[in-house]
Amino acid sequence: MAIGCLGSSLVLGCSGVGQDQRNDRSTMEQGTVTIKAQTFKVAVARTSEELRIGLMNVEPDELGQDEGMLFVFPREQLLSFWMKNTLMPLDVAYVDAGGTIVRIHTMKALDLSSYPSGQPARYALEVHAGRLAALSIREGDVLQFSEGIPEAGTSSTKTGKMNGPGR
Repeated sequence: MAIGCLGSSLVLGCSGVGQDQRNDRSTMEQGTVTIKAQTFKVAVARTSEELRIGLMNVEPDELGQDEGMLFVFPREQLLSFWMKNTLMPLDVAYVDAGGTIVRIHTMKALDLSSYPSGQPARYALEVHAGRLAALSIREGDVLQFSEGIPEAGTSSTKTGKMNGPGR
């Protein structure tokens, strides 16, 4: 997912990301996210570069069934992801500063459509497509983060727009 600016919107998309550029998840911060009884091992995207690239150019077999990426933003904002240069379909769960899932989408691989949060969110969790539904995880469910993931700081609401999950 690439980050750029369009007016007052924060756009998560593909600007400047090549078809072979990708995050090295092994060197990224690692953590866990638990929803209901399911724990996902996640690479944590915090820097502008990590947020911009996300899961772009990652092959489906490189991401385990209970693995994903957690995008951590400095504050709550309206988000919207797209799937440019993302080789596998993904579920995205947008999560507010309190840890509650506010919107879930199943996104198609390589799709340029926008998948909006609909409400301000501070986090976005991406996992294999269909995984959240298979586990009966829904909007309104609450995430528990491993220690250190939710940064201290403002959770004030500000409008922003993100296009593209880790692409």
